[in-house]
Amino acid sequence: MAYKNITLTDSNPGNYFFEEAMKTLRTNVQFSGKNNKVILLTSGHGSEGKSDISFNLAAELGKAGKKVLLIDADIRKSMYKERYDIKEETKGLSQYLSGQVEQIDEVVCKTNYENLYMILAGAPAPNPTEMLGDEAFGQLLKAAKQVFQYVIIDTPPLGIVVDAAVIGQFCDGAIIVIQKDATSRRVLQKVKTQLEKSGCKVLGAVMNRVAAKGTYYGRKYTGKYKYTAKYKMYGSTYLPSSEN
Repeated sequence: MAYKNITLTDSNPGNYFFEEAMKTLRTNVQFSGKNNKVILLTSGHGSEGKSDISFNLAAELGKAGKKVLLIDADIRKSMYKERYDIKEETKGLSQYLSGQVEQIDEVVCKTNYENLYMILAGAPAPNPTEMLGDEAFGQLLKAAKQVFQYVIIDTPPLGIVVDAAVIGQFCDGAIIVIQKDATSRRVLQKVKTQLEKSGCKVLGAVMNRVAAKGTYYGRKYTGKYKYTAKYKMYGSTYLPSSEN
């Protein structure tokens, strides 16, 4: 099947701690259950590192030999084209859900990352919640599961808009990204409750922007990182994130 090729350039690659922790996150996702193949990521607020973690989780699954589709479902305010300097002109999710594009193949892009494919958000839509809740999105995900081993969906912050809960009805599980000292327990509980009401189970949470310490082959590394994270899913693991 011929997909459009796009080139992604990461101008801010992760440090050693982040890369190792993303491998741990990938492993935990793989062991969370054989039926957890369509997974959304959301947060309480914006700028919590959700999109970076979504992309890097998808990339790590690809490195592990899994064929992965990453869907940018933020058709309100996408950041991928700018963040990864994507030059190619593409059709995206909004064009497919609005009927401007009829075939799923027309919006799936093959990236320069191993085994990683993407559906970009497309043009901003005036009615995103209605579009994302339409059965057309559910059918897209059903079709994707026949081709890809994992589908990772980057959704807007659920503490601000309801889109992630609407998408949750079509997903096998969810991961919540939390910014340290910024997301209140009340907001986190609201996000969790809305996901569960949609029928989507919460697999775990990533806590971003915490200090990290570690050792590497006997040599001690200590430092604070702008984006670090603590990941909890069937136990606890430390997850430093992508920015130094």
